Amino acid sequence: MKKSIKRLISVIVATTAIGTMLTGCGGSKSSTESSKGDVTLTYSIWDKNQKPGMEAMAAAFHEKNPNITVNVEVTPWDQYWTKLDAGASSGTLPDVFWMHSSNFMKYANGEALMDITDKIKNSKDLSMDNFPKDLVELYASKGKNYAMPKDYDTIALWYNKTMFDAKGIPYPDGTWDWNKLVEVAQKLNDPANGVYGFLSPVDSQQNYYDLIFQNGGEVLSADKKKSGYDKAETKQAMQFAADFSQKYKVSPTIQQFADTSRDQYFESGKGAMAFFGSWMVSEFKSNEYVAKNCDVAVLPTGKQKATMFNGLGNAISAKTKNADAAWKFVEYMGTKEANDIQAKSGAAIPAFKGTEQAWVDGNKQFNVKVYPQMLEYAHIFPNSETRSKWDAKETEIFSKVWAGSISVEDGCNQMAKEMNDLLATEK
Repeated sequence: MKKSIKRLISVIVATTAIGTMLTGCGGSKSSTESSKGDVTLTYSIWDKNQKPGMEAMAAAFHEKNPNITVNVEVTPWDQYWTKLDAGASSGTLPDVFWMHSSNFMKYANGEALMDITDKIKNSKDLSMDNFPKDLVELYASKGKNYAMPKDYDTIALWYNKTMFDAKGIPYPDGTWDWNKLVEVAQKLNDPANGVYGFLSPVDSQQNYYDLIFQNGGEVLSADKKKSGYDKAETKQAMQFAADFSQKYKVSPTIQQFADTSRDQYFESGKGAMAFFGSWMVSEFKSNEYVAKNCDVAVLPTGKQKATMFNGLGNAISAKTKNADAAWKFVEYMGTKEANDIQAKSGAAIPAFKGTEQAWVDGNKQFNVKVYPQMLEYAHIFPNSETRSKWDAKETEIFSKVWAGSISVEDGCNQMAKEMNDLLATEK
């Protein structure tokens, strides 16, 4: 998931390079089959913190299927999509791999993903009713399913308890609104010591999307035919996000974020508050500073309560040489047993309804129960066939807004035009 402007730029390069090369891929590189019928599958992920959990699920699957071994391989987010794009164009995709909604349509339309619709319908062990409907639809295209829901995430407000205690400020809670966020950010801001009250980078999912929905705006119309960036409510939210650095001076500038990511600011005690997705919990647990000094609360309220809701999917290469084994593994990953293992490992909030509590219990040092609680008023991550292209435009245009080279008004109008032009090309 997206962590810094550097990572966002790397994704733009990767996602725009693949084009039509996805079509006509060759066989998968990673599967091996012996004369005894033994199969080895490669399962590609990008988060090293989740590797132990994924390996535990793979081991449980292997116990049930002794002839199938699953090797979990980690490629960091910065290189993941470049590697996946290259694999799709050269016929060397892993058998099974994590899919992110921002790139899903490109791979589905490029015929790189196996259509698992009929396999799901014929499965005795699966029901898509066990997953949030929006998450199932996130990985469907033209009525076909192309990935099994793996997990879901929401966004919450992380804060530095030690800094709050030093100033005698009560911790954030459900009563906070935008005004309170600004007020406390100003009190905690300490430029003399390089400490910022609130970290507000150019980040859609972990920053301005949340604010847009809280203000009653939208990124994409419900019918996916029009951009919402030309709406007044959306522009107001974007202005609020940019003002943390430009007006209130409580956030690093975009130039500073290019050198030091939001994660690095927060994990080194140089950021008092920031929005972070639930996928960051495993990393924060392993960070000595955050584990000792920080905690998490629900997002402040704008005109309404809102947080972003997204999730990953487990996809299969359309050209894997071990289609049956790969499906067996993905089918298992969609069961309650597998989701319980994922939850207990603390890796991520499992997509299977009702299995969240084990994840909460496994992360008791933080108030992580707020993440599943906010699902009640969460908005699904905006997506369309041209998502990868307008995602790149968002970063390009709003980086200029954050830098102060163009106004929020002009930036949003430009973004609306770019999006509408792209949306008009969708079938």
